[in-house]
Amino acid sequence: MRIPGYDRSKGLAGMLGGRGMIILIIAVGLVIWWFSSQQTGITGRSQTITTSIEDENRMGLEAYMQVLAEEPVLCARGATSCAIDETREVERIRAIGRRLQAAATAWEAEGAVMTVEGKTAGSLPSWGALTDTFNWQFNVIDADTPNAFALPGGFVAIYTGLLPVAANDDGLAAIMGHEIGHALARHGGERMSQQQIMSFGQVAVGLAFGDMGMDTQRMVMGAFGLGADLGVLKPFSRAHESEADLIGLELMARACFDPRETPRLWRRMAELGDGARPPEFLSTHPDPEARASMFEKLMPSAVAAYRRHCGTDLN
Repeated sequence: MRIPGYDRSKGLAGMLGGRGMIILIIAVGLVIWWFSSQQTGITGRSQTITTSIEDENRMGLEAYMQVLAEEPVLCARGATSCAIDETREVERIRAIGRRLQAAATAWEAEGAVMTVEGKTAGSLPSWGALTDTFNWQFNVIDADTPNAFALPGGFVAIYTGLLPVAANDDGLAAIMGHEIGHALARHGGERMSQQQIMSFGQVAVGLAFGDMGMDTQRMVMGAFGLGADLGVLKPFSRAHESEADLIGLELMARACFDPRETPRLWRRMAELGDGARPPEFLSTHPDPEARASMFEKLMPSAVAAYRRHCGTDLN
């Protein structure tokens, strides 16, 4: 098929023509912006964040209020009645949340040391402590979806469909600690920043190739979108999940929940949907079995961290 505007004799240069300099200038500008927005995260990873903590927490609250307004929340403030079993479930999850909240506050105060990795020293990320900026809330949504989330600002929700998979308080602590880990590591802000940069890149590509045939524009924009998705966004999503796993394990050990439940939890997660999953490189989440194996490797240090912070042995 002949691509309009593409001169085979001149190769890629024939297609780009005078656009090469425009693309180069835009690319250099994006790279400069990317690196000027770098911050050092909790685990020492370099993160590009262009949003402020205040904006992230505000957007987190807005999104949380929207979810609570649209979903059936157990024992919501406006509820005219609340069954005893529902009340107990909500109080149970809020009690777990408060323990994890206290653990997160103490962890940041100690410099965010990853004791579950056997470390004895740490350093707060570039943005400092976050827990004192959070307006912590824990709610339960009555829906069959096996889901949970924590938004910037410490706004946490657990769906009742996840309770059978969690199985017990330790499993719930693993899930909630993981979600809180996303908020503490500012993954929401980082994701928004990545999307901004990708959007600017798409606009730039569109401007550079706007006078070419529609077939060429579709080819270039499709290649850019696929490359951004597989080469940047999905790998970052998997990195976020792995980082939140580590932070969640740290928080649950400090809050005196049994860290040995984490690999069991992820093996139960692997059974959801009859175990059918896309290839890992196409997924935003690491493979559950791989996560379980990672937790097992960390377990000696995690159990030692539990003993150190809780002053007791595991049964």
